[in-house]
Amino acid sequence: MPRRKATRPAKRGPRQPATRGVSEIFHSKMSQAHSRRMHVAEVLVERFGTLPFLALNAIFFGAWIAANVGLVPGIAVFDPYPFVMLTTIVSLEAIFLSIIVLIAQNRASKIADVREQIDLQVNVQSEREITKILHILDNIQHRLGMKGHDPELAAMKKALDLEWIEDKVLEEMNGTEKGR
Repeated sequence: MPRRKATRPAKRGPRQPATRGVSEIFHSKMSQAHSRRMHVAEVLVERFGTLPFLALNAIFFGAWIAANVGLVPGIAVFDPYPFVMLTTIVSLEAIFLSIIVLIAQNRASKIADVREQIDLQVNVQSEREITKILHILDNIQHRLGMKGHDPELAAMKKALDLEWIEDKVLEEMNGTEKGR
């Protein structure tokens, strides 16, 4: 019997060797996808969520209060107790900080959703490939005359029913919510 010439399998997109890490590719694509406004919001969140920002606020509020209770000579009281103007400034700062944090959380949520979808797709593809490998190994086993029925192997060779799994997960989630 003539020997078959070995052929190199055609490259598929997901199987091409990566010169960059998956994380680097993902971050690169996500950074290209967001606007300048989103970039500004992310920079602000990074700056506001720091100890120096906390210290700056503490110094500002402490100086404001000190000046308005008459502890700083040469500065006339401009916002007497109960510091209505300071309360307004603090409230506005809280509103803006909350909005900026919500913007950043929405973006983080979108990124997490994309990652979950990628993870699901990779897992489904891996499951299909493993099932195919199990079929190949089972065929090899039969050709070598190593017969025997393995119910666990037979179950593993069946394709996953993704809709059934989704229904079960949703049932469990709904059951958990009802039990609360």
